[in-house]
Amino acid sequence: MPPPIASGLYGCCPRCGARTLFRSFTAFSERCSACGLDFTKFNVGDGPVVFLTLGIGALVTILALWVEFSFSPPVWVHLLLWPPVTLAMVVGSLRVAKGLLLALEFRNRAHEGRIAED
Repeated sequence: MPPPIASGLYGCCPRCGARTLFRSFTAFSERCSACGLDFTKFNVGDGPVVFLTLGIGALVTILALWVEFSFSPPVWVHLLLWPPVTLAMVVGSLRVAKGLLLALEFRNRAHEGRIAED
């Protein structure tokens, strides 16, 4: 099995390592054309977006405060600078986060919880 980060960086299938995980920039393929692993069985959901938004939001806030206290630019500079930077960072790292999370789900055999019937 390839390392989980390879699934995000290169779009590798978590089972065989073929570069078949994504059909577009952030959309998963239906299944791996090399080994037949069904990617639709995994539920990545909004997890990567939440983690990225929180982490990158904290980083951008720290950078914005540093710029404000170091250079004291006008407000319009902040309005022009930080929204595109934040969007670029979140969208740019979304593919890596989604691929990594899917690979970790595969490796750890994660699935939805079930309530056992007695």
